[in-house]
Amino acid sequence: MSAVISDNLKFVALIFKNQNVVIFNGLVALGTLGSQQLYSFLAFNCPCARERNYLYGLAAIGVPVLALFIGGVILNTRTWNLVTECRRRWYRNCSAPANFLLFGSIIGQAVVAPITWSVISLLQGEAYVCALSEFVDPATLTNFPSGYGAETLAKFPCKEIPAEALSFKDEVIRRLKFESQLIGWLVIGVFAVSIFLLKCLKHCCSQMSFRQEDYWSEYRSAENMLFSRTAEVHAKVLAASNVKQFFGMVALDKDEKELVKEFPVDDVQPTFQWDDITGVYTYKETNGLPVYSRLHKWAKKAMGEQTDPDGKEMTLLGV
Repeated sequence: MSAVISDNLKFVALIFKNQNVVIFNGLVALGTLGSQQLYSFLAFNCPCARERNYLYGLAAIGVPVLALFIGGVILNTRTWNLVTECRRRWYRNCSAPANFLLFGSIIGQAVVAPITWSVISLLQGEAYVCALSEFVDPATLTNFPSGYGAETLAKFPCKEIPAEALSFKDEVIRRLKFESQLIGWLVIGVFAVSIFLLKCLKHCCSQMSFRQEDYWSEYRSAENMLFSRTAEVHAKVLAASNVKQFFGMVALDKDEKELVKEFPVDDVQPTFQWDDITGVYTYKETNGLPVYSRLHKWAKKAMGEQTDPDGKEMTLLGV
């Protein structure tokens, strides 16, 4: 029984590992959904005044969308990879296709939360009703009392409505919610079709087989993990050496003493090596042999293997 449970847990872990981007985007969407529901319940309060409704309704949808988009761009590490490279190593390590694809990847991940917020807002319809109630044409409402216009219609999202126009409130709100929800479903449809087409384009343009692309994804994940872990240890050991040089001693716990003893570090890597392994990268081949990253390319060069610095990029970024 324990073996069966262990195998099932390993299978679930494998699914999460292979679908980490999808799961991350799903969690972002769920977090955005919860935030939007909380905002609608606690903070949304239509002013119910002509010319204010429109601004408030648009702000309730547009401002969070803009903030979430900017936040998504800021929190994406690839953004800073692109920004860092754009000045010092732009022409050497950053080709136009690689930058275009990386920029598209950044945008693609950053729009998940904004689209979720806008879609949920449109499906609920409160902001849309608030924004556009004053623009409903009274002539389209049967037997709407004369003398009441945009000022009265702007009050329909609230309770302060003249008795003569109160019976039209449900019809106006129902009409606006229909429009809002229709737009929301159209946004969902367009977004879903766009994702499908982009995924098709990604795989159609790839020169790698499905298995090789899966291996490339595993390699990049392993390289990033091992590089970060090793960089942390290297930095800690070097820092300990410098602190000891300054004070004549260094306060280390047991684990840190073992690290310093096991991994002696004399100095840091020269700048040109950091430049060689840094930059926007897609996928290249050298004489038919794959080169999976700039670190991989540098290692092959360090081992005396020939590399083609102008190797043709052959596939989209794996995201």
